[in-house]
Amino acid sequence: MVSSLMAPSTSCGIHMIKSATQAEARHDHVGPETILSMTESDRYPTVFEEDERSRSQFVRGILRAESSEDTLMDPDLEATARIPRRLVRFWHDAGAVPDDVRACMATWDQVAEAGFELHTFDDASAAAYIADVYGANESAAFSLCAHPAMRCDYLRLCFVLAEGGLYVDADDAFLCGDLVKLLDDPKLKVQPLGYDIAKGRMMTNDEVWRDDLDDQERVFYVNNNPIAAPANHPLLARALARSTNRLLSGDPHLEIQATTGPGNLTAALVGHARALDLQGRPRDFELLRDWPSVAQTRWDLRYRSDDRNWRNVYRC
Repeated sequence: MVSSLMAPSTSCGIHMIKSATQAEARHDHVGPETILSMTESDRYPTVFEEDERSRSQFVRGILRAESSEDTLMDPDLEATARIPRRLVRFWHDAGAVPDDVRACMATWDQVAEAGFELHTFDDASAAAYIADVYGANESAAFSLCAHPAMRCDYLRLCFVLAEGGLYVDADDAFLCGDLVKLLDDPKLKVQPLGYDIAKGRMMTNDEVWRDDLDDQERVFYVNNNPIAAPANHPLLARALARSTNRLLSGDPHLEIQATTGPGNLTAALVGHARALDLQGRPRDFELLRDWPSVAQTRWDLRYRSDDRNWRNVYRC
C-alpha cells in the first residue's frame, strides 16, 4: 500500500482515458474472442487468460522467449514518448503512516535528484483523482474496493494509465540501480513471479528464470509491483477495464488478487500478448529480470500483523 500527502496534476485529457478504458470494456462485454480470433489449431483456446493454468504456461513461454533472445521493439511504439520520470505510491491513511513504512518510502527520496516527480495518494486523494480523470464507473468501482490493498491496486492502474510513470509499493525500499535507464524505452515493465506448489513457497528470482523446472509443479505470473509504463498503454487499459467490470459485477465473493491484484494484471498481460502475437506485432512490454537488486519488499513491518495486511483479512 502507499500513503497520500499530495495529489498530482492531471497531464492526460479525460477524453483520452475514457476512450481507452471504454474500448477495452467493450471487448470485455462482447467477449475476448472479438480480439483473440483463434483458429482451431491454436494451442491457446478462446478466453484462455481466465484459466490460471493456461495463464501460467503462457507466462512461462514469455520467460523462455526473453531468456533466449532480445525482444523486438514495435516501430510504432518506438516513436512514442518514453516513460515519464514520475514515481507514485499509496497508503490509505495519510495521517497514520507507520514509522517503518515511512522509512521505506524515504529511501526513494533520492530519486528526486534524477528529476523524478514523487506522488503519494491516500484514500481521499485517490478517490478525488479518479473522479476527476475517469468516469462514474471507475469511481464506483474504486468505492467497492473493500480493503486498502484493493484500493491501492486500483489506483495504480488508474494513475499509470493516465499519467505514465513508475508505481512501487509503500513497503518497498529502494536499494540501488538506474531508474532512468528503466524508463528509457516505452515498453511497459513488470516483474515475473513464481510459486512452487510442491515446496509450498515462492520461487526465487533465479528460479523463475530457469528453463529446466517442471511447469506442472509451479505457477508463473506477474506482479503488479512495480509497474512502469508510458501513459495510455493498452495493457493497462485492458487491466483497468477487467478490474472495473469485475468490481461492478455484483459478485459478493470477489477474490482480491484476481479482481485488482497480480491475477488481474496477469490475465490482462497474457490476453494482450496473445492479441499482439496473432497480429504479428512485437510485444510492447518486458519482464524485469533484476528488479530484486533495485528494490526490496520489507516483510518485517508491524502492519503485517494486523488487518491492514489483506492476507490477514482474507486468510490467504
